[in-house]
Amino acid sequence: MAISLDKATLEAALVGYQQQLQQIETKMAEIRRIVQGGASAGSSPKRATAPPPPAKNSKHRMSPEGRARIAAAQRARWAKSKGTQ
Repeated sequence: MAISLDKATLEAALVGYQQQLQQIETKMAEIRRIVQGGASAGSSPKRATAPPPPAKNSKHRMSPEGRARIAAAQRARWAKSKGTQ
């Protein structure tokens, strides 16, 4: 099945591809700025440095509210998979 492409269709496609190329080049420039260390305000990474290591004897303790939220979410997933929601 051949598609006939007239001049107007090809010109419209060219305009669209040029816009995509411009967007890609803009994003590439942002990435280059980040890699070189000069990140812009809007594109800075959320975490610039690694978090400090935890203390040797400290354990992560979950709050009862957190445990309750996780349990409720798991019960909801279970009910959904069983189809008895």
